[in-house]
Amino acid sequence: MKRVLKTICTITGVLLIALLSSCTNSNWVMDNNTPITDHNWSYVNRIRFDCKIDDDAATYNLYLNLRVTDNYKYSNLFVLIYETSPDKKVSVTRYEVKLAGRDGEWFGKGSGNLYSYQVPFKTNIKFPVKGNYHFEIEQNMRDNPLHEISDVGLRVEKAK
Repeated sequence: MKRVLKTICTITGVLLIALLSSCTNSNWVMDNNTPITDHNWSYVNRIRFDCKIDDDAATYNLYLNLRVTDNYKYSNLFVLIYETSPDKKVSVTRYEVKLAGRDGEWFGKGSGNLYSYQVPFKTNIKFPVKGNYHFEIEQNMRDNPLHEISDVGLRVEKAK
């Protein structure tokens, strides 16, 4: 009986490991989010991420991750995204994220009073050199702090 139980546990463990390893996406380089304290995002609170690029021949897609509450009062959000390459070259780009339609209907995926967005802001790009890239995301709206922003994040993946 002990032998049968041990065999069942071993098979279950192997299947669980195989299942969990199949749930990961091998194209993902990083997918990190940072919670915004008290849902108030100030200009000075740049959200920082570091990403190691090992393959400068591959193409990549970059996504901005956002979560806002249903009390967010605008239908869009502007951000500045700073990118510093391993050779210390800095580029800054301003992006607009459309969050809701004219009728007030949120475009994001809703869960309770939170709406999640994963918006591509660079697609099929090549990083010029291998190494660590540093990203900073700054809110670029008129309100400071900007209320009802729950989380901000960055996803980098190899393009398929």
